[in-house]
Order: sequence, then structure tokens, then C-alpha cells
Amino acid sequence: MTDPSDPSDPSDPSDPSDPSGPPATPGGVPTCYRHPDRETYVRCQRCERPICPDCMRDASVGFQCPDCVKEGAKATRQGLLPYGGKRSGDPRLTSFVLIGINAAVWLAILATGWAKSTLVDRLALLPTGTCTSQDNPGQFYPRVDSSAVCDTVADGRWFPGVSEGAYWQLFTSMFSQVEIWHIGLNMAVLWFLGPQLESILGRVRFVALYLVAGLAGSVCVYWFADENTATLGASGAIFGLMGALLVVLHKIGGNIQAIVPWLVVNAVFTFLVPGVSWQGHLGGFLGGLVVTGAIVYAPKANRARLQTLGVTVVVVLLAAATVARTAVLT
Repeated sequence: MTDPSDPSDPSDPSDPSDPSGPPATPGGVPTCYRHPDRETYVRCQRCERPICPDCMRDASVGFQCPDCVKEGAKATRQGLLPYGGKRSGDPRLTSFVLIGINAAVWLAILATGWAKSTLVDRLALLPTGTCTSQDNPGQFYPRVDSSAVCDTVADGRWFPGVSEGAYWQLFTSMFSQVEIWHIGLNMAVLWFLGPQLESILGRVRFVALYLVAGLAGSVCVYWFADENTATLGASGAIFGLMGALLVVLHKIGGNIQAIVPWLVVNAVFTFLVPGVSWQGHLGGFLGGLVVTGAIVYAPKANRARLQTLGVTVVVVLLAAATVARTAVLT
């Protein structure tokens, strides 16, 4: 039994905490969730409860109810972004740092021999080990497939690959470039997209997106590229940002057609230009799609926990794929 005079009675149609709102009138016309005696056809754009003119609060699109306006104001006071991230004091900062790291590595490679630098052999993603020539930097012995045999070569120097335990290359390769046009294009896109995405997702989520997308590109290279080919570049992470932008635009109902030509041009560049790692680009793009989807489509209830779980599942799957590929190569 419930007391009909009890204001906390869950059956009270005027209870604002009831997400379903009050019942419709006998004629089927919905009534305001706060004023059951007022018929209305207008609904809150956020919670979709019916609201009367007295309860309408102007929003960027349509109207919101008083409860949603209060909730939104609370989130704003706490500095939260639409998907739970904390508002960055300067959304450009993370992109500045990433560009700085890439530039520093590129300068180190340039100062130690450029394309012939041993840093390239240490930082690039090598699926299997490589025996290089110390007398002729940049050259290697393709028929030597083990460190033991490489030791018998007069000027041989063995550099291990991922399959031999150099797992750091999955990450170091995404911060390494040789050609100036390569680093120039990648950093230009990072400068263009990075601050926009950080201002939407927040710093922590943006960093997670960048690193996991880059890792996805590396794992795709590890699986599908020639096992004797060294691959390096930030393109996997950069294509992940492109995928993230696509997901965000879809979520907010933005104009996706505006970026389709840009995506098509990059796809053509990826598959038609010789020497470009389509594996890294494709893996990074798909990684960006999945990670961003896990972030922006996570239900509001327990959002942070579900976002963390979603990104963690992606990382675990990538780790499992890496272990599986290592088993194949060894």
C-alpha cells in the first residue's frame, strides 16, 4: 500500500524523477511531466519528456526541460565535456607535445645518418630481426635470418624484430619518420585535428585515442606487411584521428559529406602511392573508429567505467593479436 498523499510515491504522475513522464490524457494527448493538467506536444531534446511552455528552456536545438538544464549546468561547473572528459585549459597542448616528440626523433635520426641511421633500425617496426652491414649503413643481408648467423658475417650487426621480443617497436615506430614530407604531412594533420578532438573528448581520452589507434596500425603492419620490411611513421595514429572525426560527426549529426572528399584522397594516396604502408593506415583508421565509438556511445550511466572497459578490451585484443602473430613467425 502507498500513501496517495506521499510526494515520494513512485506512482505519482507529476514526479519529476519518473523518466517516463506522466501518462497521456484519455484522448491520447501527452501532458507535461511537471504539470499533468497541461497538454503538450513538445518534448525535451535531451530526455524526451513532454514539457509545457512554462517548462520550456531554450537550447541550441529546440527546448530542454528544467531538470536537464540543471544537470547540464552542473556538468559545466565541473568542467566536464559532452563525453565525460575534463575540459582542457589549452586543447592544443597535447598536440604540441606529440609534434615535439616526433620532431625530436626526426632530428635525432637526421643527425645520426638520416636514412642510414642505426636509430631507424632500432625504432622502426621490424616483424623479424635484420642483419645489417656496418660498413655500408642502410644495407642488410636478406638471407641471414638469425643473430647466430649474423655474428659470422664480418660486418654484420643484428637488430631484433618484434617477434624476437622487441615489442617497443610497436610504439617507437609511430614516433619515427625519415622523409621530411612524411613528418610534415603527418604533423600538419595532427595540428589540424588534434586540438579539435581534444576539445571534444578531453586530454586523457584524446591521448588514449592517439596511442591505441597508433598501436592498431602497428599490429596491422605486424600481421599483413612483409616480414622483412621495416615500417615507421605516425600515419597509423593520424588516420585514427580521421576515423575519430568521422565517428564524432556521425554522433552529433554533423555534415559527414564535407570530409568525404578528404577521406577519399587519403585512401587513394594510401593504396596507389608506392612505399606507403596501407596496413598502418587501415589499422589506425579502424582503431580510431572503434576507440572513439567506445567513448562517445558509452551510456551516460557509469560512462567513465564503460569507456575504460571498451578501450581496455581493444588493447587486450591487439595484444592477443600480437602474441598470435609472434607464434606464427617463430
